[in-house]
Amino acid sequence: MHRANEYYGHSHVLARYCGVPTDPPPRMHGYLQHGWNIGDGMAGDHEYVPGVPLFLWSERTRRRAWSLGRRETYVVGAPWAYLLRLRPEPENASARSGTIWYPFHGWEGQHVLGDHARLVARIRDTEPGPVTVCLYWQEFRTPAVRRRYERAGYRVICHGYRGDARREGDADFLDRQLTELRRHRRVASNRLSSAVWYGILAGCEPAVYGDPMVLEREDPTHGGQARIRRQWAALHGEEVDTGIAYAAAVDELGADRLVPAGELRRLLRWPRPSSLPRVLREAARAGQG
Repeated sequence: MHRANEYYGHSHVLARYCGVPTDPPPRMHGYLQHGWNIGDGMAGDHEYVPGVPLFLWSERTRRRAWSLGRRETYVVGAPWAYLLRLRPEPENASARSGTIWYPFHGWEGQHVLGDHARLVARIRDTEPGPVTVCLYWQEFRTPAVRRRYERAGYRVICHGYRGDARREGDADFLDRQLTELRRHRRVASNRLSSAVWYGILAGCEPAVYGDPMVLEREDPTHGGQARIRRQWAALHGEEVDTGIAYAAAVDELGADRLVPAGELRRLLRWPRPSSLPRVLREAARAGQG
């Protein structure tokens, strides 16, 4: 239905959970929220056909969408939460260490304006252990930005390409992200974002601090950074209460609202699995649990 449904490999994760073919996954009949936001869950720069279902992450987002006149909405939870169900953390997992840091980034249509040198200094003053800096693909391919963090002695990575209107992204984007997050004790950023919520749900201690930087032509319609800092004040700072953070992450990612595989297939209008490889049948059974 819409290429944004495939961003970050979201449709691939849901197809695995539902036990249907993943290469390629079936097309969804509707629009899937592809990132955390404080509006109605949908990207403001995309056009949507009225009456087509919206598949949203949380009840808060559904209420916002309803207030804006979007009636056919379903809370299904974030694909990230389904991935955690598909990939539970091993009991014999190695001990976590250090921090994975996500500098706020723009996208192809809007760039971020900010002082990375100042951010490097703040990270150095705050993080005691080894630091991994994860950059968005644009910043990762910009030597002036990437080398700024490399020269500071940080390991610099990129989870991959999210996809756009013309080209599909990396289907294993979220898998790479989960593997990295589970290596680290802390997750941090200069803005509360999807990556921070993901890290919290994956068991990291969160922190949000430093210059939040400025996004070109940033849309203040739903309150912007001022509202985020007011509404989630407890999640900002160099040290955050993990209990409060985890409860908030469950709410924002709809981790307690996941839909059984059979019901999710019905909502997305995906076919029932038949004569599938064993691994997909097992994924479907796991989704029903």
